[in-house]
Amino acid sequence: MSLTDKVVVVTGGSRGLGREMVHAFAAAGADVVIASRKFDGCAELADEVKNSHGRRALPVACNVSEWAQCDALVEAVYAEFGQVDVLVNNAGLSPLYPSLDQVSEALFDKVIGVNLKGPFRLSALIGARMAAAGGGSIINISSIEATRPEPHAIPYSAAKAGLNALTAGLAQTYGPTVRVNTIQCGPFETDIAKAWPDDLREALTERNALRRVGAPNEIVGAALFFATEASAFCTGSTLAVDGGWR
Repeated sequence: MSLTDKVVVVTGGSRGLGREMVHAFAAAGADVVIASRKFDGCAELADEVKNSHGRRALPVACNVSEWAQCDALVEAVYAEFGQVDVLVNNAGLSPLYPSLDQVSEALFDKVIGVNLKGPFRLSALIGARMAAAGGGSIINISSIEATRPEPHAIPYSAAKAGLNALTAGLAQTYGPTVRVNTIQCGPFETDIAKAWPDDLREALTERNALRRVGAPNEIVGAALFFATEASAFCTGSTLAVDGGWR
């Protein structure tokens, strides 16, 4: 599962699952691009990567829901490294709301923008360049909500269902040289989990076979699999990393 001298872009890369993947990719030999809305968090992690793994790390402030910021991110990455070998569309957002009729247009647009619009734009731009350069891997981080929507996250569920469809379409568009796959996540103990009410946490832990929430580093094996030649015959695939959700 070597990524020696590869360049990996991770959105939502400064914390949570993104942070774990950034460290794992750098440990496997990759140079990394850490993109998130807040530059300071990206810069802090970039310093950690350089000190811990001896790899190059580029921090970039980017709100992926903004088309122009996606474009600017791509230009910054290619100006710095001249290539992208792996793109991980990890940035996600699922705000809580009191009821569906109280979901504002701004909230709905924000959820769709971060979870679907951004991955579409980045994949379109980087996927085309990957194909022209002879190959690459795009990894979309989805959710069990895409296929089993719950009342507390319906806009998010719709966005992630769209992301799953995007995976299938991109795999056909940029094949045979670019592979595009989905990691469909169950509940993980990330910053988002801090907002869970107690009854939701209890329900989540009771509804999977492992009877617990995932630790952030438990995303790493799946991410390395799809990022490397270990998954050379996988594209358009969805891998559930959800503790055996039911």
